[in-house]
Amino acid sequence: MCYHSQKGGNNLMATVFTSRQAIQITGVSQRQLAYWRKIGLIIPSQQTPGGHARYTFPDLIALKTAKRLIDAGVSLQKLRKSITALTRTLPHLRQPLSELSLLATGDVILVFHEGAVFETLTGQEWILPIAQFQREVTQQQKQQGLASGQGELFPEANPAQCHEQGI
Repeated sequence: MCYHSQKGGNNLMATVFTSRQAIQITGVSQRQLAYWRKIGLIIPSQQTPGGHARYTFPDLIALKTAKRLIDAGVSLQKLRKSITALTRTLPHLRQPLSELSLLATGDVILVFHEGAVFETLTGQEWILPIAQFQREVTQQQKQQGLASGQGELFPEANPAQCHEQGI
């Protein structure tokens, strides 16, 4: 049975789910759900007056993400440390597991955020945007007044020279 936080709402974002529904939808076990709640990994957004957990759609995303990361070989300890690091690095996020795109590669968790890709624990960027770097180097060369072809990282190819050099 789904509950709607707004009367008559069909909006998935306004729907809350019981623990049983969260387990069925996300594939986590009852034991995982209880343990993750106990250690504060994923806390349900709502509770009934009787203390029963109610999960929102973003909570379900966080549960599914945590399960997939663990299934991919990320330890629970590493996942907890990563979430803590992300909340320090990006303090405006309430629920990093549901608000970010994450990728597990071995025991490393990468975050895709605002055009950057970085490792969760160290913050180290993993992708060098080469086109942007080329523009920066070219701009620096223009500011330093380097002659065309002299010290250029990406000199424009001269078709006659390429033919002479057999390229």
